[in-house]
Amino acid sequence: MLDTYWSKYDNRVNRLVSKGCKLVGCGSAVPHLQISNDDLARIVDTSDEWISARTGIRNRRILSGNESLTGLAAEAAQKALEMADVEPDDVDLILLCTSTPEDLFGGAPQIQKALGCKGNPLAFDVTAACSGFVLGLISASCYIRGGGYKNVLVIGADSLSRYVDWTDRGTCILFGDAAGAVLVQACDSEEDGLFGFDLHSDGDSNRHLHAGINKKETNHELGTNGSALGFPPNHSSFSCIKMNGTEVFRFAVSVVPQTIEASLAKAGLDRSDIDWLLLHQANQRIIDGVATRLEVPKDRVITNLANYGNTSAASIPLALDEAVRSGKVKQGQTIAAAGFGAGLTWGSAILRWG
Repeated sequence: MLDTYWSKYDNRVNRLVSKGCKLVGCGSAVPHLQISNDDLARIVDTSDEWISARTGIRNRRILSGNESLTGLAAEAAQKALEMADVEPDDVDLILLCTSTPEDLFGGAPQIQKALGCKGNPLAFDVTAACSGFVLGLISASCYIRGGGYKNVLVIGADSLSRYVDWTDRGTCILFGDAAGAVLVQACDSEEDGLFGFDLHSDGDSNRHLHAGINKKETNHELGTNGSALGFPPNHSSFSCIKMNGTEVFRFAVSVVPQTIEASLAKAGLDRSDIDWLLLHQANQRIIDGVATRLEVPKDRVITNLANYGNTSAASIPLALDEAVRSGKVKQGQTIAAAGFGAGLTWGSAILRWG
C-alpha cells in the first residue's frame, strides 16, 4: 500500500515539476481624456519644459465621465484573450493587480462578471502598488506549476488620479490611469517562458511613498463607566499620495539593477541574453539610470512613459502590449521586467514572449 501511495505521489510531483508557463496574449486600455503638460500648467505652477526635463512625461490619460477602472481592466483582459484565442469560459483564475479598486473588498470578481466567465473561476486582487504586475505574474506561475491551473489572466490596472493632490506640482504631474493584461498559459517544461524571478519589500521605507488613512478627531466624551467613547468610529478615507521623490529615485536606481541581476543569475543567463529591458514606467531618469548600470543600449529599452505617465501596476503590461502589437517585441525574445514602488516593494522577472 505504501509503495502504491509513493508511486502516485511521485507521479504527481513529476507532473507539477515538469509544468511550465508562457505568455500567450496581451491587451491594454486607456481613458479617452488626455491631459498634457500644458493643461497642468493652467492649474499649478509648472510648464511642459519643467515636467518633461525632470520626468520624461508629456501626457497622461485620466478617467472621466462614465469610464471606470473595472471597464478598462475588462477591456484589456478581453484583448489579451482574443490575442491568445482563448474563451472567457476557459479562464481558470483572474488576478487583478491594483492599489485603487472600485470596491473596498476587491475588483477582480467584477472583471470576471464583465468577461462573462460562466464557470465562476477564482478572481481576487493583488495589492503591491507599482510592483503589483510583476508579483501577479509570479503568482500566476505558481498557480500553474503547483496548482494545475491552465489559463490565468494577470491584469494591472490603476487610477491613481483619484488619489493625487492636484495642487501639488511634485506629484500631480506624474500619474495617469490605465489597464494592461496578459494571459499566462500552462505548457510543457521545454516551452517554459518564465526563467527566473526575484521579489522584495521594505516596510521601514514606506515613509518615502505612501497614501495612508486620514486620521480624524474621535469623540472623547466619557461614558458612564469613565471610559472614552470614541464610538461610532469616523468614516475612513485615504490621504493623497505623498512622496519623497529624491529618496524614491535613489531607491529605484539602486535596487532595480540588483534585482534584475539576481533574476538573471537564477535563470542562468547573462545581461547579453536580454533582448528587451522593460521597467515600471515611473520616471525617464530612473529608466535611463537602470539601463546604464546594466549596460543595456537605449534601443533595447521599452518605454512609453511620455504618452501615459506613471500608471502604477498597469505600466508594464501597457508598454508590453504596445511593443508587441507594433512588432517591436517578437515571439521568442527574452525580456527583463522589473517593478518598484510603494511599500516599498520591488521585484523582477526574466521571461520570454510567446
